Amino acid sequence: MPKFREMDAHIALSDQLRDDGNGPVVLINTFVVKPEYADALLETWSRDATIMKRQPGFISTQLHRGVAGSGIFLNYAVWQSIAHFRDAFDNPEFKAQLGSYPDSATISPHLFRKVEVPGICVG
Repeated sequence: MPKFREMDAHIALSDQLRDDGNGPVVLINTFVVKPEYADALLETWSRDATIMKRQPGFISTQLHRGVAGSGIFLNYAVWQSIAHFRDAFDNPEFKAQLGSYPDSATISPHLFRKVEVPGICVG
């Protein structure tokens, strides 16, 4: 079973899942594995992504890997709302897959909303 590490020491993912705010959210999830376990992580993540793509409220996902043989991966997934993500995250089929990640993996999921910065980016 992988280890879960909170990205924000002050706000846990479980706290974020209780937020009832409206609108889209972005899940940023980092995965850290030894480079020799990268293929196993990719196989498991692919199965997870296939499950999540079938869930209501899923918009998109993209996986990135650090360059030069890095064992750090970053998943960027967009959901219609926290409620949609919460339901997908609680899906028994998804939860059953978690044990397939390499035992040495560290996973850090966190939810975000777009921020408007005038003249630079839209909210």
